[in-house]
Amino acid sequence: MYTERASRLSGAVVWVNRPDVGGTGRVLPDGCMDLLWNEGRLLVAGPDTRAHATEGAQGVWVGLRFYPGSAPALLGVPAYELLDQRVELGDLWPAADVRRLRDRLAGAGDPAAALEEIALERAVPPDPSLRRLVEALDAGRPVAAVADELGLGARSLHRRSRAAFGYGPKTLARVLRMQRALGLARAGVPLAETAVRAGYADQPHLSRDVRELAGLPLGALLGG
Repeated sequence: MYTERASRLSGAVVWVNRPDVGGTGRVLPDGCMDLLWNEGRLLVAGPDTRAHATEGAQGVWVGLRFYPGSAPALLGVPAYELLDQRVELGDLWPAADVRRLRDRLAGAGDPAAALEEIALERAVPPDPSLRRLVEALDAGRPVAAVADELGLGARSLHRRSRAAFGYGPKTLARVLRMQRALGLARAGVPLAETAVRAGYADQPHLSRDVRELAGLPLGALLGG
């Protein structure tokens, strides 16, 4: 069973997942990074460019999903170094610090609240230009127009996007578009209308793009 709630950390989400034994899950690209707690381990989920399978996941998973582009400043590592990876927090931070955090979480009555508190203690002020970038791309604005609005050249925008999101702005726009489409489709909007409203050329374009990013046909995702 999966539950989530809004975090006190700006734009973040706190979630808890109790997967079925032997069940297979699928984490879709969403432009985000997560801090994870599971079976005494602290991990970081880097940004995904493809679906991440969670087959055979054991125990309860607790996570904090950061607002897109905000995790690298807290973690102290550019997002592209963690692209499509799940790594131990101890590979990024001093071992003694991570050991103290693990002990703190292991003794917490509510690990989700404790994980959120750890992130709040270490949070840095968000970069308003990154939030503007995400909001503009999520609204379907062209990358070139967004770069002009932010006063950035194409190379500068690409460099900043890779550091913040793990990939360039065109990939980020594509990921956000897929998430928009899935939200509309799951709300019952017909697929042809979903394609237009999400910014696809047509329904076949929507189906191709979702399959490439999610690794499953659109119908299978909606059915799941």
